[in-house]
Amino acid sequence: MSFLPRINEVYSKIAFSNDEIRRYGRHLIMPELTMTGQQKLKAARVLTVGTGGLGSPVLAYLAAAGVGHIGLVDFDTVDYSNLHRQIIHKTNSVGKPKIESAIETMREINPYVKVTPYELALRSDNAMDIIKDYDVVVDGTDNFATRYLVNDACVLLDKPNVYGSIFRFDGMSTVFWASKGPCYRCLSPEPPPPDSVPSCAEGGVLGVLPGIIGTIQAIETVKLITGIGEPLFGRMVHFDALKMKYREIKIRKDPACEICGPNATIKELIDYDQFCGVSSTHKKHTDVDEIEVDELHEALEAREQANGKAAAEGKDFDLVDVREPHEFEIARIDGSLLIPYRQLSERIHELDSARNIYLVCKNGERSAKAWKMLHNAGFRKIRHVAGGLDAWSEDIDPNVPSY
Repeated sequence: MSFLPRINEVYSKIAFSNDEIRRYGRHLIMPELTMTGQQKLKAARVLTVGTGGLGSPVLAYLAAAGVGHIGLVDFDTVDYSNLHRQIIHKTNSVGKPKIESAIETMREINPYVKVTPYELALRSDNAMDIIKDYDVVVDGTDNFATRYLVNDACVLLDKPNVYGSIFRFDGMSTVFWASKGPCYRCLSPEPPPPDSVPSCAEGGVLGVLPGIIGTIQAIETVKLITGIGEPLFGRMVHFDALKMKYREIKIRKDPACEICGPNATIKELIDYDQFCGVSSTHKKHTDVDEIEVDELHEALEAREQANGKAAAEGKDFDLVDVREPHEFEIARIDGSLLIPYRQLSERIHELDSARNIYLVCKNGERSAKAWKMLHNAGFRKIRHVAGGLDAWSEDIDPNVPSY
C-alpha cells in the first residue's frame, strides 16, 4: 500500500503503452515494485519547490521514474554560477527562466510525464492553493522563509514534505509529515538570526553535493508513493562529503510545536519574511548607508584625476573589501584594501574613523554586516557598496569576473 491514500484509490485504473512498459522494464521486474508500483508512480502528483541544485536531480529522476504529474515552482533565471551543480540546466539555457529550462530537459528525459509550471515566488497568499492538489511536496529551497512556508502549508494540508539542505560539503535530508512524525518546526522552532547563516552564494557548495542529497529526496519520494521501505519519518540523514560519512540523527515530535503540537497556535500561514527577519526584496538593506556602484566609479575616477591632491580636495577615501583572501584572488576592484569580515573586529584599529570608508563584498551581504559592526564601533563616515562585486562586474567593468 502507498503511504498516500489518494494513490491507493486511483492507481489500479492506470494503463501503460508498450513504449512505457519498455521504458520502465527494470522497475517492473523488481518484486518490490512490479506493475503495481509503476502504476502508483504514474498516478502520483509531486510538487517540487525550486529547480536549482536540489531540484535538478529530483526532477530528473522523478521524471525518469515515471511520476505522472510533476509541478515546478521557481521564478529565477539560469545563471552561469548555477551550472556547476544545477545539472538540469545547460549552458545554452543561461538567461532563460529556470522553469522553462527544467521543462525542456524533463521532456527530453520522459515525454510521458505531465509538467505544470508555476513561475512565481511561493508566498503565504498562494501556497495553499498550489500545494493542495499534490500528494508530495519536495522542498528544494535555499532560504528559511520558504522552508517555514512549505512546512506550515504541508502541516495544515497534511502533506509529506521531503526536505533537503546543502552547504559547502554538508547535506541533510528527511521527511517531515506531521501526522506521522515531526515537522520542520519541531526541529527548528524559530529561524536563526538574520544574516547569521551564510548562503551558498556566500559560502559556496561542492557542485556534486546536491546530486547526493537531491537523489535521496527523490528516493524518499518514490518510497512514499509506492509504499516500499522505511521513509525518513523522525530520522534525518546527514552526509559529510569530505569524510564520506553518513550519520542518522533522530528527530522527535515537539509536544510544544506551535503548528503540529496538540495545543497548536498557528492555524494559517503567516508573514514569513517578517518571521525570518528578511526584507521583501531580500537584497536591499534599508538600515545601512549605501553607495551605488556608479557612484563608487565616479568617486574612484575623481580620486585618480586629483593626482595626489584627493585628500585636500575632499575626494579621498578607503575602499575596504571584506571578502576572504581566496575570493580577493578571483576578482577585485583596483585600489581596494582587503580586511576579511571575520577579521574586522580584530583589525578595526587599522581603519581611520575620520576618513570616508566604502565597504565592498561579493553581493552586498557581508559589507552590510561590516557597516553595522563599524557603526556600532563609532564610525560614521561609512557606506557599503550596494550589490558588491556582482553589480560592479555587471554595470561598470565586465573585465572583473563574476563568480
